[in-house]
Amino acid sequence: MSLKKSIFLIVLILLIDQISKIYIKTHFALYESIKVFNWFKIYFIENDGMAWGTKISDFVSFISDRTAKVALTLFRVVAIFGIGYWLYDATKKHSSRVLIIAIALIFAGAMGNIIDSVFYGVLFDDSANQVATFLPEAGGYDSFLHGKVVDMLYFPLFEVDLPTWFPIYGGKRFNFFEPVFNIADVAISTGFIMLIVFNKRAFGKKNN
Repeated sequence: MSLKKSIFLIVLILLIDQISKIYIKTHFALYESIKVFNWFKIYFIENDGMAWGTKISDFVSFISDRTAKVALTLFRVVAIFGIGYWLYDATKKHSSRVLIIAIALIFAGAMGNIIDSVFYGVLFDDSANQVATFLPEAGGYDSFLHGKVVDMLYFPLFEVDLPTWFPIYGGKRFNFFEPVFNIADVAISTGFIMLIVFNKRAFGKKNN
């Protein structure tokens, strides 16, 4: 698979990801939802941390949330250069199609969430109790590098009351699948799953 084709795939995913996020941001107030099916909802939340809303400051208490946010965003920016070089190197070495597609998916997903983290605080106003405006006259809801990632895909497949004898969560209501995510997260997860499931095809040596 050529570098041009992988770039086309990246651009396509970025467009779908950003169009969906901008639409949600400019048509939904925070925590507003629409039921599509019983097992699928469009549910608008914002995530200013890592996966599942985790923050660096949750683990390193002496770092403020804002400092941790900038550190995380800068780490993502540095990481995307490394992933980009990995993709370039894989295409130049004519690596397997599986590997190149997986790297391209991871790159596109990471880039999609980086755009939110870097620019959305400046491009939009707050979504709390209102629908946000793109490029508001009064300015954005936060400064450069302090944007929040827009999530909207929610799949509450089923809920069940667990028996009291069940370990850890006994007596509580269990919701599967609870996390809310976006197209960029889907791309990243798909890329990693491809690398794990098709490991031999991705990293195996090609026969001359």
